[in-house]
Amino acid sequence: MTWEAWFTLAVVVVVIVLLAREVLLPAVVMFGAVVVLLISGVLTPEQAFNGFSNPAPITVAALYVLAGAIERTGVLVPLVNSLLGGVGGERRTLARLILPAAGASAFLNNTPIVAMLVPAVSRWSNRTGGSVSALLLPLSFAAILGGMITVIGTSTNIVVSGLLAQSGYEPIGFFEITYLGLPVALVGLALLLWLAPLKLPDRTPARADLSGDVREFVLDMRVVAGGPLDGVTVEAAGLRRLQGVFLVQIDREAERRIIAPVAPTVGLRGGDRLRFVGSAADVLDLQTTRGLEPEAKEHLADLDTGRIRFFEAVVGSASPLVGKSMKEIGFRARYGAACFAVHRADHRVVGQLGKVKLRVGDTLLLVAEPGFRSRWQDRSDFLLVSRLDGTDPVRTDKAPVAVGIGLLVVVAAATGFVDILDASLVGALALLAFGVLSPTEMRGVVDLNVLVVIACSFGLGAAIFETGLADKVADGLIGGLEGFGHWAVLLGVMLATVVLTEMITNNAAAVLMFPIAVAVANQVGGDPRGYAMAVAVIASASFLTPIGYQTNTMVWGPGGYRFSDYARLGVPITVAAIGIALVMTLHFYGI
Repeated sequence: MTWEAWFTLAVVVVVIVLLAREVLLPAVVMFGAVVVLLISGVLTPEQAFNGFSNPAPITVAALYVLAGAIERTGVLVPLVNSLLGGVGGERRTLARLILPAAGASAFLNNTPIVAMLVPAVSRWSNRTGGSVSALLLPLSFAAILGGMITVIGTSTNIVVSGLLAQSGYEPIGFFEITYLGLPVALVGLALLLWLAPLKLPDRTPARADLSGDVREFVLDMRVVAGGPLDGVTVEAAGLRRLQGVFLVQIDREAERRIIAPVAPTVGLRGGDRLRFVGSAADVLDLQTTRGLEPEAKEHLADLDTGRIRFFEAVVGSASPLVGKSMKEIGFRARYGAACFAVHRADHRVVGQLGKVKLRVGDTLLLVAEPGFRSRWQDRSDFLLVSRLDGTDPVRTDKAPVAVGIGLLVVVAAATGFVDILDASLVGALALLAFGVLSPTEMRGVVDLNVLVVIACSFGLGAAIFETGLADKVADGLIGGLEGFGHWAVLLGVMLATVVLTEMITNNAAAVLMFPIAVAVANQVGGDPRGYAMAVAVIASASFLTPIGYQTNTMVWGPGGYRFSDYARLGVPITVAAIGIALVMTLHFYGI
């Protein structure tokens, strides 16, 4: 290989490591990689930044606006509430949730769909006493499966379409990917209905049993010095048998000692920090206990206490909070909110909440003024922001307009009357003109980090192709698998895509594998378009970890899932997706 190919390989390895370890934002990693390749002379400026003029990121931005408008009108929430409220068993309830979610995800970006439905599903489960963990992970998987059905169902499909156009091929037609994606989606949904009730343990039982399966929040309260609880025992203070809440330890900072477990005869002292665990609603009830005050009380001084609301916020992989404590990042000043409690899916949080290093999937119980959700729900800091004590107002009066514009965009693009880019841009402008979204809201619903990743990915893909690195990787795949037939070579490409998707973002995995897939196809005499289609479908098939796809991370905390729950349900679906996509690609593209 040339030095350019070796250098590009080194850059790709660094990119994969940084994305997998979540050291930096994906946008920063991808942009930095392109700049390094540009400065080194591997890429020309035109090759490095060609992605910023490619239709793919512009189309994705316009579709974000469309999905954001649908979310603002709250069209799907009452539909889901009515569907879940029907009569039937566990599988029938699950079907009423995941089938509409998958159908909607075929035509709208699946991330805002899941963001909109998680609070509604959680409230319904709490109200009926059902298990939210039985619904949220299937909801995420169903949204992913639905996104495979059309070219606009997920940004990955649009990215691969843009890569095809950049390489001199026709872009993907609106329903062209349906030949592969629809069978995968149908079988995947059937497996969800069959396996989810069997494979998913109840992580949120209705009983106050904190044995490890409950989605517990950790909350710190202080005993007020001289207050009614100062000097009384835990039993006498009424903290022994709380409904849904358990006192796990007392931090007596004056003596630098931890009292755990806490016996009913232990006497409380002013200044003691009491750690409770329980559900979000139950730990909030502790605020009414005379003689106790929240550890975060000092952070509420400049908030309008007559207007404050409680929110749940899920930390995402692109958040600047990952790896930092709330004290280090200046949480109160940065976000205008105070953190009351923290939930972590795989084990109980230890240490002072303000000094705990936050992780991807952590759910924070926040108190803030009502505008907190609108300011932060569309930013990368949090994957999901939802109110605990009620839903935010939605623009139901604009629902017919938003739905009508969305249908026109889909029909126009699907019939070929106009191409996807033109239809989506006209739709975005119409939403602005009719007042469904304001200019500020329109800017807020577009995830700029995703757009930068997509645009920079084109430059990285060009380096892989132009330096001959793609051909060399293709040689390795072909040399080891060609003896088994073309199907084995295609299977190798698909397996490599699955591995990358679970390690890094689905868009980055598609871009890294696209030039390799095309090179493999050319060398074995296959159809490059068929290989590209297979990469697009499998890059979206992220069912094995909570960090492989945004929607999986969004439900991690609210569902109380453990890391292993994803593979427990996801392995059969992943195997089925690979097998079906392989057969359908071989059939339709004659590989």
